Amino acid sequence: MEACHKLVLLRHGETDFTRRNLFCGFGNDADLSVLGVREATLAGQRMFEAGLKFDMAFTSVLKRAIKTLYLVQEELDCHWLPVVKTWRLNERHYGDLQGLSKTDTAQKYGEKQVKLWRRSYDVRPPPLDKNDDRFCGNFAPYKDLDSNLIPVCESLRDTMERMLPAWHDDIAPNVKAGKRILIVAHGNSLRGLMKYLKRLSDEDITKLEIPQALPLVVELDEDLHPVRDYYLASDEEVKVAKAKIGVKDNLKHDDDETQENSQVG
Repeated sequence: MEACHKLVLLRHGETDFTRRNLFCGFGNDADLSVLGVREATLAGQRMFEAGLKFDMAFTSVLKRAIKTLYLVQEELDCHWLPVVKTWRLNERHYGDLQGLSKTDTAQKYGEKQVKLWRRSYDVRPPPLDKNDDRFCGNFAPYKDLDSNLIPVCESLRDTMERMLPAWHDDIAPNVKAGKRILIVAHGNSLRGLMKYLKRLSDEDITKLEIPQALPLVVELDEDLHPVRDYYLASDEEVKVAKAKIGVKDNLKHDDDETQENSQVG
């Protein structure tokens, strides 16, 4: 297969919720931490040094992704870039767990159950009641959206299925038209896209991780099938990033959007 198109995926930088060890996801509009700002800026610098240029960008409606994109644009001097913001690229919805301490949740339900909710492909966490103040149907970004479309909890499978219309209807046609596309989103929405593009099995996707703020370049053939994918980072940098995920990947000191440690590609 010959590569005809290049797509760049970027997971946002660290958030305040990460530092506080809280479940975040779809329903919490967490901000970047000081470290997250530095990570996003460095991601932009990596893209600049690689000579990457873009015609269009896609992101979620959550500020951690939007701010990451803005900081990348700052480094690339491309604030003119057309940007499409869509709720379909939002992070997975953690249901009634969102905003809660992961440590407290593990003590309440048991680590085995919480790990099942977090790492399985198709097991959903407890749903959020629509009368709860945390229900997103009451939030400004979703005021014009059919409330039936707004999730109250999601598995990784649900997240992928919610994300795919954005790919089929908006992103893929622009890639096929020859536009150079950057997607800045979240761990699980990007993992869902990689599962779809690479036809990963349900088992393999549970082992796939996309480290935060490391640009992932995906080269595609004319039918948008991946030819190869690689990070704009040295092997050692990727190894270190994944090692950090491994350290965080426990219910006492982890990132709510991380999964099992695995190399992409």
